[in-house]
Amino acid sequence: MVSPISLIVLLLSVSLADSASVQESFVQCLNLNSDKTFPFYSSIYTASNPSFTSILDSSAQNLRLLVPSAPKPEFIFTPSRDSHVQAAVICSKKLGIHIRVRSGGHDYEGISYVSEIESPFIVVDLVKLRGIDVDVKSNTAWVQAGATTGEVYYRIYEKSSVHGFPAGLCTSLGIGGHITGGAYGTMMRKYGLGVDNVLDAQIVDANGRVLDREAMGEDLFWAIRGGGGGSFGILLWWKIKLVPVPPTVTVFTVTKTLEQGATKILHKWQEVAPYIDENLFIRVIIQPSSDGRNKTQRTITTSYNALFLGGARTLLQVMKTSFPELGLTRKDCLETSWIKSVLYIAGFPSDTPPEVLLKGKSTFKNFFKAKSDFVREPIPETGLEGLWQRLLVEDSPLMIWNPYGGRMSQFSESETPFPHRNGTLYKIQYLSLWQEGDKNAAKHIDWIRKLYNYMGPYVSSLPREAYVNYRDLDLGINTKNSTSYIQASAWGYRYYKNNFDRLVKIKTKVDPENVFRHEQSIPPLPL
Repeated sequence: MVSPISLIVLLLSVSLADSASVQESFVQCLNLNSDKTFPFYSSIYTASNPSFTSILDSSAQNLRLLVPSAPKPEFIFTPSRDSHVQAAVICSKKLGIHIRVRSGGHDYEGISYVSEIESPFIVVDLVKLRGIDVDVKSNTAWVQAGATTGEVYYRIYEKSSVHGFPAGLCTSLGIGGHITGGAYGTMMRKYGLGVDNVLDAQIVDANGRVLDREAMGEDLFWAIRGGGGGSFGILLWWKIKLVPVPPTVTVFTVTKTLEQGATKILHKWQEVAPYIDENLFIRVIIQPSSDGRNKTQRTITTSYNALFLGGARTLLQVMKTSFPELGLTRKDCLETSWIKSVLYIAGFPSDTPPEVLLKGKSTFKNFFKAKSDFVREPIPETGLEGLWQRLLVEDSPLMIWNPYGGRMSQFSESETPFPHRNGTLYKIQYLSLWQEGDKNAAKHIDWIRKLYNYMGPYVSSLPREAYVNYRDLDLGINTKNSTSYIQASAWGYRYYKNNFDRLVKIKTKVDPENVFRHEQSIPPLPL
C-alpha cells in the first residue's frame, strides 16, 4: 500500500517531469523554428528556477493575482528578438500549449500572466523587446511592444523638446498592450488617444507570420487599434505619429474638501471640463482623507490635477472665463517643459530627473479591484452626496474622473474599436485598494460591486459602457470550452458597443482556431 506522503511525492515528481518535458519540447521546437545558436534555456524560467517568482512578479501591478493560490504558468519565456516571438507562436500551436502574452503587466485582472480557464499555460513576456527609434524629421517613431510609455516619452525628449505622444499618464505601462486598448492621457482632448496616432504596426499572427499594415490589411489594422490585447496576435512594434507640444506647458493641482464646497465645484466641473479649451485637461482624483481640523473625522478630497499646453497667463484667463469656481491662482501654477509635466502628472517628486523614466519600473503595487464607467449627463448633487457616503465607509477607495470632449468628440464611434467618443462627458475609474492579501479581499470586492450598482442610474446605459484597458471579469468571461458570441456579448458590447460585431468577424477570419484567447478575448464564430 502506498502511503499518502509517498503518493504526494510521486505525483509531484510526475508533475515536475511533465513540466520538464514540456520545456524540453518547447526549446527543441524553438531551435527548429528560429536561431539555432541562441541559448533558449537562459530565456526560459520554470518554477524550479530561483528567478521564476521575481520574473513573474516583476511588472505585475495587481498583487491580488500573485497570491499563492493564483494559477501559475508552466514557464515564462522572455524572447530577445522578433523571430523568437514568431517561433513561440508556432511552437505553442504545434505542441498544444496555451500562451499568455505580457508587455507591461498593468492588466487589472492579470490575464497576461494568470489563466483561470485552462492549464497548463505559458507566459511570453516581451520585457526584453524595448527598442525605440525616433525620427523627428518625419514626426514618427517605431516602438517595440515591451517598451514603457515612460521610455517612449524620454526617447522623444532626447531628440526634441517640442514633440510628444498622447498616451498614458502612468509611465510604466507596456506600450504594446496599452495601445491595443485605446491609450488615453493628458493630451487626449487635443490629439485623441494613442490609437488615433498609430500609422503602422507589426504583429505575429496565428500562423506565426510577421505582418505589417499592408500585409495584415485594413480590417486587422483597425481591430488591433482599440480591440483589446490578446485576441488577434502578438504586437511586436507600433509606428506612432509624434505630436507638437509647446516649449512651455503649465500644470497644477488644486484640492477641495467637502467643507470647502467640493460637491458644488465638482458638479460645475462636469459641465465645464468636457467643453473647456482643448489644450486643457483637468482630471479629478477623489478619495477620503482625515479632516484637517479634526483628525478623527474623515472628509472627501477632490484634487483637480491638470495639464495646459501653454503658459500660466493664458491658462488663468481660460480658467477665469470658464471655471472661476475652482479659484485657480498664479501660485497654483507651475510652468515647465512637456517632459517634466509627464513626471508631475505621474506623481514623481519635483526634483526627479527625466532619466527615471528609463527605469521602466512601477512604484504602484497593490491588492486592488477596479471598475469603470462613462458619463453622458452630469450627476446631480444629490447623487454626489450619496457617493460620498459610500466612499467614507471603505478603507482605501479611489476614484479618478477623466474629461473627454475636444478632439475626442471629432472621431466617429466606429473609426477605431474604441467607441467612447462624442457625447461622453468623462470616464470614471473606481478602485478599492488593500494591503492584507487574501484575508479581506472579499470585503473590498463586495464594497466596489455595491458602489458600481449605486452608480448605475447616473452613467451610460444600453449598454453600460466600460473601458477595456480596465478589464473587469465581473462583466462576464469566456471559458475554455465555451467562447460563444452570446456569452462574450455580455462584456463585448460594454467595451466596444456596436464595434464588437465587426471585431468578431475579423477574429473569425484571422484566428478561426482561437489560438489567441483569454477570459475576455474576442471569440471567433463557429466554423
